[in-house]
Amino acid sequence: MVIFILERVPTGLRGELSRWLLEPKAGVFVGKVSGLVRDLLWAKICQESRGGSALLIHSAPTEQGFALRLWGEPRRRVEDFEGLFLIRVPR
Repeated sequence: MVIFILERVPTGLRGELSRWLLEPKAGVFVGKVSGLVRDLLWAKICQESRGGSALLIHSAPTEQGFALRLWGEPRRRVEDFEGLFLIRVPR
């Protein structure tokens, strides 16, 4: 399972991602793709985000069962506390 959450990115990038994944809510993409396709999509997002931000969540053999990657400056921060990911919401 792969989830991309995009903020403030070009509409064209969102359109390109919709070819591979479902967009149940604006900027949220969900699907099941291979690790290679996931990494290629992530590279495209990082190249074309133009000042936006992105969060990638994918299945991984960790304690929580997933891994996170961040790009840019998202509104919410991901904190790593001894191997567990937690979300910090700014006040």
